[in-house]
Amino acid sequence: MTTTPAPRIAIIGAGPGGLTCARILQEHGIAATVHDADASRAARDQGGTLDMHPGSGQHALRTAGLLDDFLAEARPEGQQMRLVGRDGRILFDAAPPAADATEGNPEIDRGQLRGLLLDSLEPGTVRWGHKLTRVAPLKDGTHRLHFADDAIAADADLVIGADGAWSQVRRLLSDATPVYTGVTFVEAGLSDADRRHPRLAELTGDGTMMALDNNQGFVAQRNSGGHIRIYIGMRTDENWHRQAGLDLSDTAAVRDALLDEFTGWSPDLLGFITGTDTGYTNRPLYALPVPHTWPHTPGLTLLGDAAHLMSPFSGMGANLAMLDGADLAQALIDHPTVDQAITAYEKVLLPRSAEAAAGAAEGINGAFAPDSAAQTLAHMTQHH
Repeated sequence: MTTTPAPRIAIIGAGPGGLTCARILQEHGIAATVHDADASRAARDQGGTLDMHPGSGQHALRTAGLLDDFLAEARPEGQQMRLVGRDGRILFDAAPPAADATEGNPEIDRGQLRGLLLDSLEPGTVRWGHKLTRVAPLKDGTHRLHFADDAIAADADLVIGADGAWSQVRRLLSDATPVYTGVTFVEAGLSDADRRHPRLAELTGDGTMMALDNNQGFVAQRNSGGHIRIYIGMRTDENWHRQAGLDLSDTAAVRDALLDEFTGWSPDLLGFITGTDTGYTNRPLYALPVPHTWPHTPGLTLLGDAAHLMSPFSGMGANLAMLDGADLAQALIDHPTVDQAITAYEKVLLPRSAEAAAGAAEGINGAFAPDSAAQTLAHMTQHH
């Protein structure tokens, strides 16, 4: 980039995509500031485990000079995929291609990945406790960022919306809002699983276990530190708990309601409901319309979920966000002006994300369907 003076680049959101972008820019001598609503890096749980794909997540990490750090923490054994029937029988079991972290799509906890990226940035790059409330266009084509809690407003030549599903930045570019997919996950968890829950740990295996049938299912994922994260899935109304008169903070009532929903499932699988050490968290799944596009707008662009929120049944969310971040950074490095960089980046981003989002929509509709057990078994057999 030859723009003089150096452009003021503001990245909204310290997720994998925004941090990847900031890291690559810094590696090339281009400053960027990341604003995040969280009070600190440890303010909240970062979620489950991610598989990093060679052509997207791993490519972004290589571009950022962080692939070796990733491989040192990755869990190649976490690639194991297992399909279980509602009767508890294992129908399909695919071990990872190798115990070599450089092969396939090795897993890493979201928190570990975020920590790796944060530690790679220059001190002070991330401004914690900066909750964006408004982005105001200025007459000279720049934008002023307003934050909650009377934080000082900041002006930027480029505002990158890496601020997730309910992005504030997106509102300036698009009228699109996330729509409920029809599927809700209720998250649970097993701590010190091999010792405290050996039967469920054995059923889960080293990677991901899925049991899907007739618009319902269980997804259990190995995380590091002996933890198993569980997603109890249902095709149901977005407000299913209100319709049932259920208080989500009443753990016993939620457990009983879930057991009622999953009547007839194997006692082993029902153990994922009753064995939780973490209680239950209701997580309705949302997605942006497909395709999601916006008119080119000087000084603004999006990446990750802000650009293409999709169901987790693509396995592409974080991978795409990081690829977005790497591609945007590279465009800013390669092009003489910010506007030329955004134009080039969006030309690649928009068709790629539309294709991935369409696949994710197809994936969740197949996983939560009347014949989902047969569909999923056929898909797994075909792809392994």
